[in-house]
Amino acid sequence: MFIKRTIKKLKGRTYSNYLLVESVATPKGPRHRVVCSLGALAPAPKKQWLALAHHLQQSLSGQQSLLPHGTREQELSAEVLAAPTSSRKPLTRLLEIDTDGIEVQEARAAGAVYVGHQIWERLGLEAILKEAGLSKKTRLLTELMTLNRLVTPTSELAMSDWVRRSGLADILRKDFKALNEDRFYRNMDRLYPKRAQIETALGRREKTLFSLNQNILFYDLTSTYFEGLCMANPKAKRGFSRDSRPDCKQVVIGLVLDGDGFPKAHEVFAGNRCDTTTVEEMLKVIEQRMGENVQATVVVDRGMSSTENLAAIRARGHHWLVAGAQSERAAYLEEFEDEEGWQEIVREASPRNPGQKKLRVLVKAAAGLQGAQTLALCWSEGRTLKDRAIREKQEARFLSDLEKLQRRVTSGRLRQEAKIHEAIGRLKERYPRVARYYQIDYAADGRLLSWSEERALKDKALTLDGSYLLKTSRSDMGVEEIWRTYILLTRVESAFRNMKSPLCERPIFHHLERRVETHIFLCVLAYHLLVCIERAFLDRGIHTSWATLREQLSTHQIVTVRLPASDGRVLMIRRDSRPEEVHEHIYRTLRIAERILPPIKQWLPADSH
Repeated sequence: MFIKRTIKKLKGRTYSNYLLVESVATPKGPRHRVVCSLGALAPAPKKQWLALAHHLQQSLSGQQSLLPHGTREQELSAEVLAAPTSSRKPLTRLLEIDTDGIEVQEARAAGAVYVGHQIWERLGLEAILKEAGLSKKTRLLTELMTLNRLVTPTSELAMSDWVRRSGLADILRKDFKALNEDRFYRNMDRLYPKRAQIETALGRREKTLFSLNQNILFYDLTSTYFEGLCMANPKAKRGFSRDSRPDCKQVVIGLVLDGDGFPKAHEVFAGNRCDTTTVEEMLKVIEQRMGENVQATVVVDRGMSSTENLAAIRARGHHWLVAGAQSERAAYLEEFEDEEGWQEIVREASPRNPGQKKLRVLVKAAAGLQGAQTLALCWSEGRTLKDRAIREKQEARFLSDLEKLQRRVTSGRLRQEAKIHEAIGRLKERYPRVARYYQIDYAADGRLLSWSEERALKDKALTLDGSYLLKTSRSDMGVEEIWRTYILLTRVESAFRNMKSPLCERPIFHHLERRVETHIFLCVLAYHLLVCIERAFLDRGIHTSWATLREQLSTHQIVTVRLPASDGRVLMIRRDSRPEEVHEHIYRTLRIAERILPPIKQWLPADSH
């Protein structure tokens, strides 16, 4: 920093002003940036200006001076530290600032919530919520709850304390001292009936902003579990848990993404809902969100690829692309074994995951068309190792359980023949991948349980390890395009991971159905902000995650600097800390201002503390 004098002539009179400035680097070269105006009075003799500027810079940054107390550099004009106000007369004498009394207080983390607020405004969510008929108070509370899920997810009980500890009061120019959890609970109830309208409007807004590809839609499901019995929610059921929590009740969440990874629609189903029964209902939701005239290629995994679901997709004017059931591969065993016609495709490792390996896969078209389907045969070495490891693990457990059952039968602890056959059936149901390779027999007269391996069936399975079948109703897609399109279904899995980890969608502590679904909706809203932020970096060729950016932004804060003057008064300056290089890089990439708020100055009287 240094002190600079400016001269301006107006109507024959000359006006002088002294500025505290700093030199900053810009794309056009070094430029001067004004820190504050010192007024018309010279702060000190010109030969002491540089030392004075350095001393002020050190004091404001908390650095201790190497100079002894009482030197001339410590005598600062009050005009250096505060802009003139109508309530205070200009001082005509120099004041000494007690550098030992300089303090920084009320520090608030602001970088991440500042970015979230800027993206909230860029997406036009304020206008979208207003159009949905929500009041100004509801719109504000909805933004607070969404930013909480994006930055530091907490329960509604702890959310008001988080808001007060963050820089949101400074950024939004609001007083949140009276905020409590009851307001958030009531806000969820007001937001609940507006979810579909908001999601529809937000999807249209994003399509306009980013020119999104909506010719491809990816649909998948996940589950989220509850803490507690959740007696008041009829959708809370026990079912297949993707979170490895079969002991808890859960709900199933269906999510649709477009070709660019932006959410288009979501729906909450009962926790015991079978995947294959959700497709037609989700197609209706897509039409409600995106319009009945939308025509796309719907990509789902093999768990939802029943004949009825594929027919329902075509009946609504869409194409489909799915992975065939494992049992369908056997019909193409000779083609899988034939070494001719294979084409190698390489998918580069994601720069976000340095430990990830390149994905190499061999693909070729199946001989001819199967009705209205185009088939692609795929094989990868990595999947071979995975399939084999899964089978060996299940086979070891299956044989171990068979031996336990055999000991129960031999020892007489299990006597009834019907019960023995039931136990055998349960083992086959528990280990379907490997049970079909074994013939299990029970001799009632000798009370003997035995089994033998069907080697031919097992050898065929070994041959098919690493292979899978993709099929689509489109005839204009080549095998490479089919594979590359299907592999993008992992984007939905990535979205679920983001919602469950950095956005902390699970576990759910609400017991009322409407609040459970609003909680999930807020997580989806936060994911909209997340994907917009990451998309801005990807467009610049920068591969990073919101979790990383959030951590980097945590050091950009808003603080109050307390400067005691020699006459007993105290100058309070509220402003953001100077952004570090990493903060500036993030703000430039997102095209938002690098300073969070301008300095707010206030003089306190001598008797204040």
